[in-house]
Amino acid sequence: MSHRFDPTLLRDYDLRGTVGDTLHAADAYALGRSFGTVIARSEGRRIAVGYDGRLSSPMLEAALIDGLVATGIDVLRIGLGPTPMLYHAEATQDVDGGIQITGSHNPGDQNGFKLVKHHAPFFGPDIQMVGAMAAAGDWESGAGAVETIDLMDAYVARLMQGFDGPACRIGWDAGNGAAGPVVQKLVQLLPGEHHLLFTDVDGHFPNHHPDPSEEKNLADLRALVRDRQLDFGVAFDGDGDRIGVIDGQGRAIAGDQLLMLFARQMLKNHPGARIIADVKASQTVFDTIAALGGRPDMAKTGHSHIKSRMKQTGAVLAGETTGHLFFADDYPGYDDGLYAAIRLIRLVAALGRSVTALCDDLPVSIITPELRFPVPEARKFAVVEEVLARLRTAGADLCDIDGARVRTKDGWWLLRASNTQAALVARAEAQHESGLVRLMAQIDSQLADSGVKRVFEG
Repeated sequence: MSHRFDPTLLRDYDLRGTVGDTLHAADAYALGRSFGTVIARSEGRRIAVGYDGRLSSPMLEAALIDGLVATGIDVLRIGLGPTPMLYHAEATQDVDGGIQITGSHNPGDQNGFKLVKHHAPFFGPDIQMVGAMAAAGDWESGAGAVETIDLMDAYVARLMQGFDGPACRIGWDAGNGAAGPVVQKLVQLLPGEHHLLFTDVDGHFPNHHPDPSEEKNLADLRALVRDRQLDFGVAFDGDGDRIGVIDGQGRAIAGDQLLMLFARQMLKNHPGARIIADVKASQTVFDTIAALGGRPDMAKTGHSHIKSRMKQTGAVLAGETTGHLFFADDYPGYDDGLYAAIRLIRLVAALGRSVTALCDDLPVSIITPELRFPVPEARKFAVVEEVLARLRTAGADLCDIDGARVRTKDGWWLLRASNTQAALVARAEAQHESGLVRLMAQIDSQLADSGVKRVFEG
């Protein structure tokens, strides 16, 4: 017996596809057989499994577990919850790996799997290896057992461990995603005044799409903060590993800006520490970290890449523009939007200033948001390689760790392939509007040379 995955399902740092098209129950079963075999052959015996609130998640969970137990692996089933709760299970329970079934921030008809092996992300070549094992039918056989536990209260208790924050007035928007039930429990333990939006889990996402990096998805939270005159608001993506923040004036604070705020406190407690930002981050992030005496480090985009880089370098803090934040001082270093919210409350106490005042002090530049535009899955990486080849020939000031990040006298621009969508991603930053126009013109020129015209979504 063997199985062939749709090639587009096997991404760089997870597996993700459209249910009923590129992703089926048979894929979940085959993943269970393959990843279960990987764990068994590394002397492991038990895997934690969780899932998010998408309509297809229970179906995929059942097939995945069937595949795992058919390999002889025991399963610790933690049920519905955010991805960080799966990470918590993998870190604290007697298991050798973990799988979260989640489509994260993608459209509701998409779903996928995030994998952890022996407390480290399982990604890149390892995911391709899983595909090769399935195609060859290279699977162990056995009869594993399934245990179901309720871990949510223990996870909430871990979020609150060491809490010393003030009584803030906060809006919380779970976007009908998997973070909702945790938010409901969390606010019962926090001091202050809390106003909740869309905490009921609903895979139809009836109120707005669960992606807080998109301004349009923050409209309800912004209105709540303004109407109630709250201190700030927080929002989460579909699986709760990313955070979005609205300050008391209704301004959205991007993930890389949040990283700058947290860096101020972290470098007071850990002078000279290494702090990682992804390749999409503003140059002001790297400059601020250096000015505060820290060691800035640029990494490839993607939660798996950043967690791996943190382990390699001993970094105490990391972040992505999209709102993944990673704390490795008194937390295990995985991305957890709910813990980031708790740390934001604690930051207010530590720095003695409101989120709005902290936002006021952020350095100013002219920067685009993360701009995504559709390009066929089979073409997107090839376009980036073509651009890189032309830039190298031209002798551009180029960083190519993840796509093309080009520095010019005007600032910098970035073009890279999304690892989660059939899209290219662009961003540019300058000190003046005229410079930004020139940077965007360079992006357009490179795209035109590859036969692509940018039409940004959203």
